[in-house]
Amino acid sequence: MKIKLSRNLLLTLAVDLLILTVSYYMAHLIRYDFNIPDWAGQRFFETSAYVLISKLICLYSFDVYRGMWRYTSLKDIIDIVKASGLATISIIVIVLFATRFEHFSRSVFVIDWCFTVIGLTTVRIFTRLCFEEFSGDVGLAAIRFALKKIFSRKSGQIGRGMVIIGAGDCGQRICREFKENPNVKSHVIGFLDDDQNKIGRKIHGVPVLNSIDNLENTIKSKYVDEVIIAIPNANAGRMRQIVTLCRQAGVEFKTVPDMGELIDGKISLNAIRNVEYRDLLGRQPVSLDQERIGDYLGHKIVLVTGAGGSIGIGLCRQICRYKPEQLILFERAESPLFEIDLELKKNFPDIDVVPILGDIQNSGEVVRIFSQYRPEIVFHAAAYKHVPMLEVHPWKAVENNIVGTCNLIEAARTFQCERFVFVSTDKAVNPTNVMGASKRFAERLIQRENNGTDRGTCFITVRFGNVIGSVGSVVPLFKKQIKEGGPVTVTHPEMIRYFMLIPEACQLILQAGAMGKGGEIYILEMGKPISIDTMARDLIRFSGFEPDVDIRIKYTGLRIGEKLYEELVTAQENVVPTAHKKIMVVNSASFSGIYLDRDLIHLQEAAAARDHRAIRKLLKQSIPEYQPFDYPSIYKNKKFV
Repeated sequence: MKIKLSRNLLLTLAVDLLILTVSYYMAHLIRYDFNIPDWAGQRFFETSAYVLISKLICLYSFDVYRGMWRYTSLKDIIDIVKASGLATISIIVIVLFATRFEHFSRSVFVIDWCFTVIGLTTVRIFTRLCFEEFSGDVGLAAIRFALKKIFSRKSGQIGRGMVIIGAGDCGQRICREFKENPNVKSHVIGFLDDDQNKIGRKIHGVPVLNSIDNLENTIKSKYVDEVIIAIPNANAGRMRQIVTLCRQAGVEFKTVPDMGELIDGKISLNAIRNVEYRDLLGRQPVSLDQERIGDYLGHKIVLVTGAGGSIGIGLCRQICRYKPEQLILFERAESPLFEIDLELKKNFPDIDVVPILGDIQNSGEVVRIFSQYRPEIVFHAAAYKHVPMLEVHPWKAVENNIVGTCNLIEAARTFQCERFVFVSTDKAVNPTNVMGASKRFAERLIQRENNGTDRGTCFITVRFGNVIGSVGSVVPLFKKQIKEGGPVTVTHPEMIRYFMLIPEACQLILQAGAMGKGGEIYILEMGKPISIDTMARDLIRFSGFEPDVDIRIKYTGLRIGEKLYEELVTAQENVVPTAHKKIMVVNSASFSGIYLDRDLIHLQEAAAARDHRAIRKLLKQSIPEYQPFDYPSIYKNKKFV
């Protein structure tokens, strides 16, 4: 191990030498009641060089000089204690064997060790205090401020005053980040917490002022500029109460993400963001079998189709946590592919990320990619998903959602992939639209692959509802309409949907992929369905307006292919719990897939002919639960045909 000599290191050594010398001399003064005999003074001068060199060697061995004083931590202090203790023991042992402690006082070395530890740690902690407020070198101004901070009760009142709601592990980490970051001009005034045992105590020198319900009084009495909500696991009801309290108090407020949203699981100042509607859903963090997921993803070649979509991006971020050998991003849209490729290469430089601009509808291209990269694990998230658009263009649903899936299945089977995880949707259950029927057809293609005795590749389906914040979902649309002053368009006052968070959905997809043996349809626990009308009204209030007063709600009627509510299972399917509380498996009746190939050929022919009636008829023939509606009027405009 080498340490590069620099001005700062030489200054550090000079200060430490001064401290060590003073400590050794003070030990003699105290031992001899500030009247050192001549023989003891002579011993002091004879042994000083050896004592100082021994201590510096031990400090060097414990990496004390590799750290920076401005970032002194508990570990650095422990290293100083260990190094000083080792130096003292070695000095005592050598003196014992050399002189049998003749004309030496044993207590001098013990006192010297105490002064050494106190002196070295004090100067480092003092320096850190200075750098917490100043980004430059420590100077006279920094020292003056540090003294003021230590001795003044009104110290630290610089910049915006902040209160952290939640004096738990998350809150204390945020507080420490604010105190240690020299570029942050805000300061933490205190904490609020519902735990009465914490009120009056201090965390990193910052007091826990009061309970959360007393937020408004605290803001008025302490001149608070901003509130940080640091309770990642708060349920929906409590989160709504806290947001309401912040709004009533007229203070800015932000929050920290759920742990599932964080790639590395670490909370930092960069993670703090504005409170969003997803925070009010109260979705609880997902518990994952990390070892099991790591076993099937770690050091493997993984391919994700639709890698630029909402679910695809989320899957890629989560997969990288398990260190695959190679991650192949398969996407037809150039810009999203470019962006996720840049992000992953920046955040995970040790992982070989390969972006491929391609289309699953092109069977030759799919075969070439599988032949070249030989993926072991496939996550198929590519799909056309917008219901009204696919009602107008049903042939695109066939070409992409059905034929594209078939191309991937054949390639996975041919090149003997280990696992193939298909991302499905609740719209595949009792579908009333082409999009749902196409996904149900694809589910059957997946199921058929594990019906036989040849189980070389494990094919698994994961089915769930809507995700908050995905491209084209209702929440971004409502927020845009609110920003424009309304009206906010709701299709029907009784419409309900299941919702979950993108990170949560992606984590559970990975977990289901680890659990599957082949042929299963897993259903993710979606919680209670949410009224779209209630969601619109909540978002309007969340934006500081009153529904039907400031922002009007307009009911537009169901769009083509839409249902009032979605389902997660059909009447023929039974849900069975699994070992994971948020994942269920469908125990469906077996079906014969002998007609799927015939239906697939006919669907391809109808899609090539752009025959929307034939497509719906064939889907109905293959998927009996499909209840199509005929919309001849939408095909009168020739630009759609």
